[in-house]
Amino acid sequence: MRERCPVGARIAFWLLLAAVAVLSISPARYLPPQAFSLWDKAQHALAFLGLGLLGLLAYPARPLRLALALLAFGGAIELVQAATGWRHGEWADLLADAVGLGAGLVLGLFTRRCAARSRAGRTAP
Repeated sequence: MRERCPVGARIAFWLLLAAVAVLSISPARYLPPQAFSLWDKAQHALAFLGLGLLGLLAYPARPLRLALALLAFGGAIELVQAATGWRHGEWADLLADAVGLGAGLVLGLFTRRCAARSRAGRTAP
């Protein structure tokens, strides 16, 4: 049986994906240059945690394909940032993306599993 998802989840996922892309590529004129910023890495992780959760809700049938696509998206962002001249692509940012994505997928899969168990418990005689 194919899993269904709410249409709103797909809309929210694509809106978040677009927001992450735009914010990642926008000039950061007012940010001080830093070699490593913990808050910057946290922002990457949180953005990809959200993408992982929403992506799993929007496209539940293929979590591995979703994870690989989102990781490739994170890598593409870093390459584009490196090419802009006003942003800097960093391997540490991609690592933060991967950590956030992994946390989001684990949390989403765990939540989905708990919900399935709860539904199964309600239908048992």
